[in-house]
Amino acid sequence: MVQGTTSDAGKTTLVAALCRLLAQEGIKVVPFKPQNMALNSAVTADGGEIGRAQALQAVAAGLQPHTDMNPILLKPSSDTGAQVIIHGKARSDMNARDYHAYKPVAMQAVLESYQRLKTQYESVLVEGAGSPAEVNLRARDIANMGFAEAVDCPVILVADIDRGGVFAHIIGTLACLSESERKRTVGFVINRFRGDISLLEPGLKWLEEQTGKPVLAVLPYLHGLFLDAEDAVETTQAARGAFRVVVPVPPRISNHTDFDALRAHPDVDLQLVGPGQPIPPADLIILPGSKNTRGDLDWLIANGWREALLRHARYGGKIIGICGGYQMLGMTVADPHGVEGAPGVSQGLGLLDIATELTREKRLEQVSGTCAFADADVNGYEIHMGTSEGAARSNPAFMIDGRAEGARSGDDHVLGTYLHGLFDTPSACSALLRWAGLDSDVTVDTAQLREASLQRLADAVRPLLAALRALPDYRA
Repeated sequence: MVQGTTSDAGKTTLVAALCRLLAQEGIKVVPFKPQNMALNSAVTADGGEIGRAQALQAVAAGLQPHTDMNPILLKPSSDTGAQVIIHGKARSDMNARDYHAYKPVAMQAVLESYQRLKTQYESVLVEGAGSPAEVNLRARDIANMGFAEAVDCPVILVADIDRGGVFAHIIGTLACLSESERKRTVGFVINRFRGDISLLEPGLKWLEEQTGKPVLAVLPYLHGLFLDAEDAVETTQAARGAFRVVVPVPPRISNHTDFDALRAHPDVDLQLVGPGQPIPPADLIILPGSKNTRGDLDWLIANGWREALLRHARYGGKIIGICGGYQMLGMTVADPHGVEGAPGVSQGLGLLDIATELTREKRLEQVSGTCAFADADVNGYEIHMGTSEGAARSNPAFMIDGRAEGARSGDDHVLGTYLHGLFDTPSACSALLRWAGLDSDVTVDTAQLREASLQRLADAVRPLLAALRALPDYRA
């Protein structure tokens, strides 16, 4: 099991790299994360929903994503509440205190999935969540040492040296663990190192003397990796083109991996705009998915986006809404059952003649079809609770398995769709950008970029695999 001293220490990428290395040796390996809290998710082959990170790790292992790889997924809808997804299906919405009490039930689902994977695979590589040093969450823990103790699993601890304070992170984490938890921690990985390794070696020696445990590997900082983010919004872009695409970043943005292909496009200048930031000029504005459509709609209005969007549309600018963003573009968003908060109806942005009603049932499906406005294929996935109907639906965005999907405005300046991942198909990405006004022959193949990055990552992590195999049995 890979655990981290902090969030974003490198747990996800380490498990992905080890999955790739073992799979290349012909070992049947599978990734597993007992509990994930993230708004980036993926639809599995068995019709469920898991964290995006586990879908990436499945690709690394040469597998189709499956709900057993991430049996518990928490999708925050507020600062204190989240939708609880078990074995790929939404069960209920809980506040933090109620979920803490529910953890023994969740643990049973975790152990069921783990046992099923153990019977099917030679190696199960487990990823922790956050940090095991969160002593306030020790009771009923199912995400880190609580799971490791339950299944008697050895642990390696990864720390990010680029953040600073790496030795304090490791020593402090161990100090927060119980004696049995410290014993099962077999060594450390220092991640994202750049510089002269000889200057680090005295610190490594000190760390090993202080803890009695080995530093298994010091991994380099790898720039320019193209890998799906688990949750944090990635704002960097290697190169910026002339075509300006602007995306607001509301508090409950979901599946912002939709924009990875645009981030990698050399002709696109992708700008993600958070609270308090000025809204820049744009050729195309995209409203992203949301786990709380009405709440994020209020945020957009409070931050001046309604006026900016209406002005952008008035002067001929193009607008795309994805999932929750599609719902916001309509006339109203109704939540009669309190699916995402207090029941009620919100006035939409009025840019598409549709009305949305949020429903208790969640649609989860991998889909494929064609663009309704161009001769281009599209592949994607749907994750949403709600239906949208209205006159604009007679002018669809896509044709999916013989049915009309999404909507376009009468002047064809506004497009809405429930499809996530719509830019990942090179032909659809080119068609959508051409619809928005970019005339470019450049295509971006996200699958190819992801594969190249996974291999580059695996090559860098190869010394760690050798070090793990050289360890004596951790129980000795």
